[in-house]
Amino acid sequence: MSRDPLTGTTIAGYSLEQRVGEGGTATVYRATHQEHGTVALKVLRSKLRQDRTAVARFLREASFGTRVQHPNVVRTIELGESGDGVHFLAIEWAAGELLEGYAKTSAPLPPDEVAAIVKQIADAVNAAHANDIVHRDLKPENLMYDPETRNVKLLDFGIATATDVAPDERLTRAGFFVGTLMYVAPEALSGEIVTPAADQYSLACIAYLLLAGTLPYTAKSPREMFTQLLSQPPIALNKAKPDIAYGSSVEAVVMRGLAKDPKARFTSVVDFASALTAALESDAAPEPDSAGLFSRMKGLFRGKN
Repeated sequence: MSRDPLTGTTIAGYSLEQRVGEGGTATVYRATHQEHGTVALKVLRSKLRQDRTAVARFLREASFGTRVQHPNVVRTIELGESGDGVHFLAIEWAAGELLEGYAKTSAPLPPDEVAAIVKQIADAVNAAHANDIVHRDLKPENLMYDPETRNVKLLDFGIATATDVAPDERLTRAGFFVGTLMYVAPEALSGEIVTPAADQYSLACIAYLLLAGTLPYTAKSPREMFTQLLSQPPIALNKAKPDIAYGSSVEAVVMRGLAKDPKARFTSVVDFASALTAALESDAAPEPDSAGLFSRMKGLFRGKN
């Protein structure tokens, strides 16, 4: 593997220590700064410096990060351009690991942990919605998770869109969709302007993954996935794997979040998370008869002492 040309260099006072991630438009480094300490530094790929749309998306991501202030969203520190034309974005360094990797090794997760994760994601995304921003690419790869504290941070607004932007100012052409196919809402496949309901669908996919250890569609190729999203219902949660058996209320909440019709989903991502938490708590609670039997058994043992 060739050495990264920017690792070990300095950009606008940020010392790039290690490449930690790479996307279609930018590379992410762990960097240190005399004033800001350890940060994540996103650097626009050199081949895209003259691409006006790529630069506009990069600048827009920074503006969205500035608009959305929330404990579960990484803080935007600085946007800039170095003297030699390198566009960079410094953001808060979040502890933990990508939720994607954690889910691969640990899912299905305990219900209370799933509820805690989903609630924090919902709160972060709801803060974006409150600022007229639809994320459009909500997925475990864009979320940092610390298993020790159970703290979640939303990392990326790279392809988010503002719902209050005029059609002629949009960066995505009509008829094209953006996002990650395994988590994208069906209505986005037409390339139409999506609503916050699309983010709820993506969050329901994440919840499904955390609860079942797999996703609601089993396509083996992008073409097959595209077809399934448009023409087939998602696999019911309790049919995801032979050993998955949640209460009917848990399954109902998740599947409602995955409804193909955006209007059939919950009113908001927060409503979805609240309903899932309530269903998981109810599912974990002992049956009334079982609780009564347990109390009577304790009484019998006390009587023998």
